[in-house]
Amino acid sequence: MNFSDLGLSASILKAIEGQGYNQPFPIQQQAIPAILAGKDLLGIAQTGSGKTAGFALPILQQFQQKQPGKNRFIKALVLVPTRELALQVADVFKGFSLHLTRRVKTLAVYGGVSINPQMMALSGTEILVATPGRLLDLIDNKALHLSELEVLVLDEADKMLNMGFEEEMNRIIALLPQKRQNLLFSATLARDVEVVKERLLSSPVVISVEEEKEENQLELIKQVAYRISTERKGPFLRYLIKQGNMQQVLVFVSSIRGADNLVAKLNKNGLQAMAMHGDKSQGARTEALQRFKSGKLQVLVATDLASRGIDIKTLPVVVNYDLPRSPKDYVHRIGRTGRAGATGEAISLITKEDGHHFKIIQKKMGRKVDMLDTEEIDLKGY
Repeated sequence: MNFSDLGLSASILKAIEGQGYNQPFPIQQQAIPAILAGKDLLGIAQTGSGKTAGFALPILQQFQQKQPGKNRFIKALVLVPTRELALQVADVFKGFSLHLTRRVKTLAVYGGVSINPQMMALSGTEILVATPGRLLDLIDNKALHLSELEVLVLDEADKMLNMGFEEEMNRIIALLPQKRQNLLFSATLARDVEVVKERLLSSPVVISVEEEKEENQLELIKQVAYRISTERKGPFLRYLIKQGNMQQVLVFVSSIRGADNLVAKLNKNGLQAMAMHGDKSQGARTEALQRFKSGKLQVLVATDLASRGIDIKTLPVVVNYDLPRSPKDYVHRIGRTGRAGATGEAISLITKEDGHHFKIIQKKMGRKVDMLDTEEIDLKGY
């Protein structure tokens, strides 16, 4: 199936070609026609399944056929759980807008930065990508209005609920007009998501690509683990990066302090590294992610919370410097690589204390990971 089979206009198809997309992913094949038909939709899909383009393309096409509304009365709202995801989703909309006959202004708003520039930038915005808290701040400041909203998208709804945004979401939903199109995307159909579905969606089209995505994703990822003592972990990581000539490595750690310490040691040993975690300013997080995506930064060290917005199509290597607390988080971490049909490598450093926990992760994942010894490797100079 091609994008031309989905009911998309010539200008949208040109925009797709301009962004280097070839064939639609499964969720796009099902979601795009349903959204163009004005249906409510529930999409169960992991990050990296192509869902953002799945809702961005039909929304942009619908807006091509309409004139802009009143200033500061936004027409489409995409709610997301994190700052990084807000920027990422807005970039997808902006990228596809480049070739359109009518340019549609998209803006991302989020907390952690001054609200004043965002209030000024809202002028002329038709599509707003927002974290719930900052959206309510802007509404309270009368910087925007939701009364003429036509499309509501809840992206990664399960994460928003898990991160405690339920109260904010309830307040936002109460401000929306009754007549609108609702699109709900989630990695899982958890109980809380089911409640939101029943409240928001009317006779929705239901799409699920979760099982297929996860199974295929793990098949594309080469997993390997190394037995290592705690004191040799740092030198061994530097050995792996230098010996493997790794140019783009995402390293996961368990704490903010651990991230900062690891970055300092990597930089001291000639490897360009930056940290991405909750204590960093939004500007620092954005700079680190942009440099990493563009290939100007060799190593990005991240905590799990900060990783939620990291979506790079062809990321070659992920390293678990510290193991995550749950098997689900392990799969989420290594799923940063092996995306969109590309292969990837996931490396885990396993200390003696990690052994039992790593066995549980493998059992839950349904896959055995090759475990290699490192005692004979000379790490002098690393």
